[in-house]
Amino acid sequence: MDALIVDAVRSPIGKRNGSLSGIRGDELAGQVLNALVARHDLDPAEIEDVQMGCVTQVGEQGWNIGRMAPLVAGWPETVCGTTVDRQCGSSMQCNFNAAAAIASGQLDLVVSAGVEMMSRVPMGSNGGDVSDVLLERWQIDPQGIAAEVIADEWGFSREQLDAFSLESHRRAVAAIDEGRFENEIVPVQVSAAGAAVLLGVDETPRRETSAEALAALKPAFLPDGKVTAGNSSQICDGAAAVLVASERAASRLGLGPRARFVSFGLAGVDPHRMLHGNPEACARALERAGLTWDDVAVIEVNEAFASVVLQFVADTGLADRMGDVNPNGGGISLGHPLGATGARVTATLLNELERRDERYGVATMCIGFGQAIAAVVERL
Repeated sequence: MDALIVDAVRSPIGKRNGSLSGIRGDELAGQVLNALVARHDLDPAEIEDVQMGCVTQVGEQGWNIGRMAPLVAGWPETVCGTTVDRQCGSSMQCNFNAAAAIASGQLDLVVSAGVEMMSRVPMGSNGGDVSDVLLERWQIDPQGIAAEVIADEWGFSREQLDAFSLESHRRAVAAIDEGRFENEIVPVQVSAAGAAVLLGVDETPRRETSAEALAALKPAFLPDGKVTAGNSSQICDGAAAVLVASERAASRLGLGPRARFVSFGLAGVDPHRMLHGNPEACARALERAGLTWDDVAVIEVNEAFASVVLQFVADTGLADRMGDVNPNGGGISLGHPLGATGARVTATLLNELERRDERYGVATMCIGFGQAIAAVVERL
């Protein structure tokens, strides 16, 4: 049974301590959930489950935000909810879970979502010291160090990392100016100067940045390193949601699907370098789909760090297709609200496939401690 993508929406992405920072995560996610069903005049009581990605499940993002957000949204208590943490791949894992439940006939209508308010709930605040037994078996470093290791091992220069980052901002700004995000962003209510206003545009892309400005930034993780705040993903706030349906539910409720999930792939890799698993996850997803890269028109690779995307295109042989990789920018320019990114890139991928009138797209993201996840999407 096909897992149909009826729709995919997201909030605008708020910069660190920006316009979204005054909103709780459950409340922001609730606004996005309500916007998703409103676009289809859908009674939320029809939804059986909400799968919500969230990495930092502590404080306001604790207590199972996947259950709390639908309740905050005013959805009936019959709508179940759970919270998923596969680190940066959390809401892509929610896509995986929703698709699997529908394909197996267990559920008919699921929302796969994600939220992360990094301004309000600091990254890493839900963790502690890692096991001494683990450290005896593996070298575990911060992700920024892993990004440095990849840059060195694959031979990427600081100039290459910065050039990629500058292009990410250029693409994101162009996408905003051309209205490419308008079909995926749902305006959300925020407070400004004591009044409620609607925010409908991403705050994160930097129009004013330049090669010179990026080159002036100091290394963020090693004194003589290449990885800076400018060629890393931005700390930010955001939420996103995908409505996934069985053919039976779509027909009964009059929901016209835009796409379907074809396949998924997972990869486990060395937790020291940790960020280099995207090619393997994609290879597994493509093999399950019976496709090759020649069949894929648009590729979304989460820009956790510039070195991650450059390593991906080097290992997949896609360096001559950079125009198809993150054509509207990515985590460096748009931001990477951890638990929301998988659902966010799903929305962006779907809209770009429609804009280009193409059939297949792939979304992938590396994951902390050495994993990766990928999905193949077919536009209908």
